[in-house]
Amino acid sequence: MAKTVLVLGSSGNFGRRAAEAFAAAGWTVERYRRGTDMTAATQGAQVIVNALNPPRYHDWARLIPEITASVLAAGRASGATVLIPGNVYVYGREPAPWGPDTPHRPVARKGVIRAEMEAAYRDASERGQQTILLRGGDFLDPESPETLMRIVMLKALAQGKITAMGPADIPHAWAWLPDMARAAVALADRGEALPAFTDIPFPGSTFSVEDLRAGFARLMGRSVEVRPFSWWMLRLTAPFWELARELLEMRYLYETPHWLDPQPFARLLPDFQGVDFDTILKAHLPRSA
Repeated sequence: MAKTVLVLGSSGNFGRRAAEAFAAAGWTVERYRRGTDMTAATQGAQVIVNALNPPRYHDWARLIPEITASVLAAGRASGATVLIPGNVYVYGREPAPWGPDTPHRPVARKGVIRAEMEAAYRDASERGQQTILLRGGDFLDPESPETLMRIVMLKALAQGKITAMGPADIPHAWAWLPDMARAAVALADRGEALPAFTDIPFPGSTFSVEDLRAGFARLMGRSVEVRPFSWWMLRLTAPFWELARELLEMRYLYETPHWLDPQPFARLLPDFQGVDFDTILKAHLPRSA
């Protein structure tokens, strides 16, 4: 009998990929429709994927707690495992590698919000709510035009330019979403064999802007230059543009060397194979390259 997963936020980056991956693995996939009764929608599901996330950081302080409360209520009512795509904001500037034992010391307001969200799920797990938090770096998706990589860093790649949001030699954690979604399915298949609260880093890929520059230059057969991001423009527009304010707060993340500890993931899923760096590069090449 096929197992059922309810995907919240199935039109978003992670939710869309999660729905595809669970379907490919033989699960029955239900997609939650915003504004309907979440608890009723969860009945019969073994897993809830909480991929709901206010786009472009909109009103996180109010909306994230509301989403968390609704998902936990649905989990209690249905007995389903909750699976969440986590991020790295909770770690602040802690030394890498980042993993389950890294202290949560956020330095940005959004990191505090996410830390409080994770604490709510951790507390619920002590009362019987099984939760899997699969933590990844910045999202990469070959089919999404909305990732940071596409809308900022590689916007001018066709002209031989890459935009660096921090020092070009800083290692940065990235998550190839098709792989992260497959990892989510593999963890969900483990079911009750996992702890009540599983905080698992998805190692993904780690590379710097300089790595990107060298890789694209090799594949494109031409020189590629790195130019700095114009943070001053965001400061000018921040008083009247919400996204500018929110991005400014995250500047530290592009100045902090970080990567995710691969060992916890490898212990749980030793045979998992992700894409290589060249696959990532080729997916982001300009159409004319």
